[in-house]
Amino acid sequence: MIKIFGNFIENLPESPEYLILGFSPSSVPLQQRWRNNGLSADFLADYLTTFFPAREDDPHTQYKQKEIKGAVSYIANELLENAMKFNDDRTNHPIGLSLQLQSDRLIFRITNSIATESVKDFQNYVEKLTTVDTQEMLIDQLEKNALEENGTSSRLGYLTMIEDYGAKLGWKFETMKKEPATIVVTTMVQLNI
Repeated sequence: MIKIFGNFIENLPESPEYLILGFSPSSVPLQQRWRNNGLSADFLADYLTTFFPAREDDPHTQYKQKEIKGAVSYIANELLENAMKFNDDRTNHPIGLSLQLQSDRLIFRITNSIATESVKDFQNYVEKLTTVDTQEMLIDQLEKNALEENGTSSRLGYLTMIEDYGAKLGWKFETMKKEPATIVVTTMVQLNI
């Protein structure tokens, strides 16, 4: 089974500039992995800014570099947090994050397994993200979160990527194994530069 939602590109154009990070979901406890997400996201952001050098005599290049660095750090951190939180650790499938630099955009791809019992709800959510007014959805979610006592599900990451960074998102769900059932989801985020 393969199911695609949103702006997912199956065959990406070749790029000589890319970085791939892999994470073993069972190697350390979730809390420890959680602390490493920010470090990994900042590493990607720092690495990428070397391709956008800031010139001291041009404030625009300095601003552009800071803008890209902040966007990459935020998006990578959100993608990692979601992948770690919703990964199906029973499958022992690795989590992979890649960042590809194209001439006009950055492309993030994160792949993780997902519990079979969670697939339908997640597909319904991403379908909603691709078909409704995300600005209205963001406001509704902020209001909902403000009323929620325990604050367990913010659902703001993807909405913020779309609304604050103008990102295009897509998802691919793929059955990798039938026994035991292993479903992998790849989230793609495209960010114009």
